[in-house]
Amino acid sequence: MWPVLQAHDAPALIDFLVGTVGFLRTAVYADGDKVAHAQLDWPEGGGVMLGSYKEDSDCLSAPGSFSAYVVTARVDELYERLRGAGVEMPRPIEDTDYGNREFSAKDPEGNSWSFGVYAGEPRA
Repeated sequence: MWPVLQAHDAPALIDFLVGTVGFLRTAVYADGDKVAHAQLDWPEGGGVMLGSYKEDSDCLSAPGSFSAYVVTARVDELYERLRGAGVEMPRPIEDTDYGNREFSAKDPEGNSWSFGVYAGEPRA
């Protein structure tokens, strides 16, 4: 699954997600500061696609309204890196009753990102 989001300042969001969070910059198609399409891969699988905000777009995620949960085996390391970078962290790292270790963070556009070790229940 590839979530898609839009950003008022897509180049800055790409820089944040790649440089601060740790996504991989796989493809960026831009004309100046307007990004038509970007693919950022998560090193542990999956990724996101994003572009510059367009009011007439069929994308339902207006800037700042996106939220995602990202699985990582390195949740503590990522938490410390983001905290050290001064990223807003609405929910600090914690262990849950259902076996997850997770935290949440906000990106510069106001989108919510949760990171944790819980990869979902195995299929029957």
